[in-house]
Amino acid sequence: MNKLSAIILAGGKSTRMGTDKALIPIQGKTLLERVYNVAKTCTDKIYIVTPWTERYQSLQLSECEFIYENPNHTQGPLVGFAKGLEQVNTQWVLLLACDLPNLNPEVLQNWIQQLNNIESEKIAYLVKSPQGWQPLCGFYRSSCLPLLLDFIAQNGRSFQEFLKLNPVEILPLSNPEILFNCNTPEDLFKVNLEFRI
Repeated sequence: MNKLSAIILAGGKSTRMGTDKALIPIQGKTLLERVYNVAKTCTDKIYIVTPWTERYQSLQLSECEFIYENPNHTQGPLVGFAKGLEQVNTQWVLLLACDLPNLNPEVLQNWIQQLNNIESEKIAYLVKSPQGWQPLCGFYRSSCLPLLLDFIAQNGRSFQEFLKLNPVEILPLSNPEILFNCNTPEDLFKVNLEFRI
C-alpha cells in the first residue's frame, strides 16, 4: 500500500470572497493551482473534490482526479472529505483546503517524515491552535473512513466535533502563517502585499 495521497477540497461557495477563491490568481497561478503544486511535491495521487469540475478543466492540474460533488447537496468540508476518502487506497491522506496561499513544500515534506512515528490508534496528525484543531491542512489515516461515515450518518457535520471523539496526534507548528486561509478580499490584499515584499 502506498503511503500517501492528497485530497484538495474546492467545494466552498466563497461567499465572503464574492468570487470563486480557487480561481483567484496570485503571482500568475490560481490558488487551486498553487495548492495542487505543493501537494504534487508530496504525492502523485491527488484528488480534487468539487461541484465545479468544468470550471477547473483549463487549469494546470494535469494528473489530478476530480471527484464530483453535487452542488445542490454539498454539506460542508467534512462530507466532501468523506467523499474523497472513499476513493483513496493509501495509508495516509494529506487533506488541504484550496485557499492556502502560504503552504511550504519543505515543511509538508518534513511533516510526512513524521508519519511513521504516529501511534497506530491516532486517526490524524493535525495542528491544534487555541481555537481548536486545524483540520484542512493535515494528515488522516484512510482507515478512519468508517468512523467518519458513522459520524455523518448521525448528522455530524463538524470537523471539530468529529476530532473530539477520536484520538489525534498534535502536529507541532513553528510558523502559523502556513495555515493562513484566504477567505475575504482583505485577506487577499494582505497576501498580495506579502508576495510583493
